[in-house]
Amino acid sequence: MAKKNPNTIGVKVLEQNGIDVKEIIKQLVYNASVEFTAYYYFTNLRMHCTGMEGEGIKGVVEDARLEDLSHFESCLSRIYELGGSLPNDAQDFIKMSGCEFLQLPQKKTGIKAILEKCLKAEQGAIMNWYKMCKMTFNKDFATYDIAKDILREEIEHEAWFLELLYGRPSGHMRRKFPGERPHTHRHSRALG
Repeated sequence: MAKKNPNTIGVKVLEQNGIDVKEIIKQLVYNASVEFTAYYYFTNLRMHCTGMEGEGIKGVVEDARLEDLSHFESCLSRIYELGGSLPNDAQDFIKMSGCEFLQLPQKKTGIKAILEKCLKAEQGAIMNWYKMCKMTFNKDFATYDIAKDILREEIEHEAWFLELLYGRPSGHMRRKFPGERPHTHRHSRALG
């Protein structure tokens, strides 16, 4: 039978470094809820990118969508390593994200409105992961490594949607394959 409070050196070292482990867990669970919910909503938004213009947009939304799934998966091990867990109720988990703004626009196939929603989601994710990087920099190397890699991909996603909405060059090159996740592939096995 397991002890109620096992001696977890990985957590004790963080606490000695001044890390509030409960706060890190809370932020990781919140970020995981955002990534999971964004994956769901991006799936629905992608399906409504129709017509000639929509066909090209689908590929960009697909890359961001699959990488959001990888971001969700990238959080999981670290949450549990730190002694945390996901909420038992999936509805509570989804509500926690505050991603209702990603629901389909009034004109369900309005490409511009879809792109604006995607951009807003990526910008929110940048803020979330930047906060996590600041919380863990030079204190919690394992969490920081995950957060900085996710942040890097979220910044790329923002640039893609800025390019599509405003014609601002992003340096975007299509991924080699959907869900490539150039920065987070080592943290998540979700996509192979």
